[in-house]
Amino acid sequence: MRCTYATVQRVTYATLSEELRMPKRLDTSFHKRMIAGRMADPEFRAEYERTRREIDQVDSVIRQLDELREAAGLSKAELARHIGRDPSSIRRLFTAESNPELLLVASIAEDLGAEVRVVPRSSRRRRRSSAVARRTSTA
Repeated sequence: MRCTYATVQRVTYATLSEELRMPKRLDTSFHKRMIAGRMADPEFRAEYERTRREIDQVDSVIRQLDELREAAGLSKAELARHIGRDPSSIRRLFTAESNPELLLVASIAEDLGAEVRVVPRSSRRRRRSSAVARRTSTA
């Protein structure tokens, strides 16, 4: 491993030798093969797909809030001031893959004139939950 330095007009530049340079692209083939193998297990596949849906729902809510923020003409720092939060937490919410607190999401929605709702996906789940409620009320 070798690192060379050159000074040009009081600015020092470092040049890394070939073995110190980062690879251009991360090799994820092992991970892909591992996931493909695990997907053969029906229990793993069901849990993976359920988790994927949850992550997609959170991402969708955050994207919608960010679009509302931009439409309102607010910077992330201005939004943070409006809801009494640290600007870095709002930046992280909109730029990092995070699992936001529901209270934070509700605060942002309220400030942007929106609301957070849970909407049933299908009537099948409602029927199942009402059947469970009937069984517990008759017991």
